[in-house]
Amino acid sequence: MTDGVWNEQVAQAYDASSAEMYEPSVLEPTVDFLARRAEGGPALEFAVGTGRVALPLSARGIRVSGIEMSEPMANELRKKPGAEAVDVTMGDMATTRVPGEFALVYLVYNTISNLLTQDEQVACFRNAARHLRPGGRFVIECFVPELRRLPPGETARPFDITDHHLGFDTYDMLNQRLVSHHYWIADGKAEVFQSPHRYVWPAELDLMAQLAGLERRERWADWSEAPFTADSRSHVSVWQRP
Repeated sequence: MTDGVWNEQVAQAYDASSAEMYEPSVLEPTVDFLARRAEGGPALEFAVGTGRVALPLSARGIRVSGIEMSEPMANELRKKPGAEAVDVTMGDMATTRVPGEFALVYLVYNTISNLLTQDEQVACFRNAARHLRPGGRFVIECFVPELRRLPPGETARPFDITDHHLGFDTYDMLNQRLVSHHYWIADGKAEVFQSPHRYVWPAELDLMAQLAGLERRERWADWSEAPFTADSRSHVSVWQRP
């Protein structure tokens, strides 16, 4: 797992480096979608991080709990208004158990890929299923691997090129891995961040859900429920415990 990546330096800069994910056009549809699927019941966020989604969802009147592996990330959450309403349990999302049953378990912003083996990702689905009450839903937001956009013989794919940020992924297609590279340049200084991931296809996630006893109910291209197509670069998928 990628526990060593999310250290204090990364945690303190996380919100600023992910500022676009806090834009109302991104965050409000996310919270709306999750609140509807919770149907007023309690929710559990795997890899709750600094609370980007948990805090506004809690403000909607949903009782939110979280699991977080990184103490520095959880510390950033605890500094924020409303954090006292979100109960955070330290541990990894593949094995850590939180007391109670939940109407919703969710995992956003590609974080399933932080589990670097197929076994860990399967365990994550089973852990979600253990936390769900009958009829409860498991929601994942994840990118679609962009292998078909790679020219023959190349392994790198840029995803952001601006005056102050260069971001690209390098793919290891033999082992179904990628590394995301970030280079920020400001005030004559450069900051570098790299994170390893195991990319996973939507169909593979469906099989993981089946192994965990969950049934797929929805798949959208984004939180606004745009149709998922062959050209979609991400998906929001919903599985349900019978």
